[in-house]
Amino acid sequence: MRRGLKYVPPALLLLALLELTVFVLVGRAVGFGAAVLLVFGASLLGLVLLRREGMRAWRGFRAAAQAGRPPGPEVTDGLVGLLGALLLALPGLVSGVVGVLLLVPPLRRVAGGGVRRATERRVSSMVAGDLFGPRRVRVYRGAPQPAPEPSPAPAPQPVTDPGKAIEGEIVDR
Repeated sequence: MRRGLKYVPPALLLLALLELTVFVLVGRAVGFGAAVLLVFGASLLGLVLLRREGMRAWRGFRAAAQAGRPPGPEVTDGLVGLLGALLLALPGLVSGVVGVLLLVPPLRRVAGGGVRRATERRVSSMVAGDLFGPRRVRVYRGAPQPAPEPSPAPAPQPVTDPGKAIEGEIVDR
């Protein structure tokens, strides 16, 4: 995780340059006053949607928790919606377009699936099961594989000295 942090400042600089370039190009095409109003209107809409998406995410999480269902799908949908609204609220045309795309339901489901897969890779199987429910596994039929022959292992010898007690604790792994 820390390895990727060194790329954040250059990425933010490139994003700022991209936003500025797109703003100048749109400003030349439709006029700078209209471009400023477009950025201002998108940011205002993003702020309104940020509140709405936050409340929607919270209600979905609570409903899933009360029904005893895994809250993962509601949480990922809420996170993608909040990210879309946040990107729309940021002043910029590129971030606004990406934010609007994340709010479109089919693209929101695709992004939510990506968030789910990324989460499942980063957390333990037990936590992923608690969040998203049991995993779905695809099984492909193929040629049957022969079972490996069990190798004869020597039987462990029982301890026959009943006079000595060994102190310790049982560690469950």
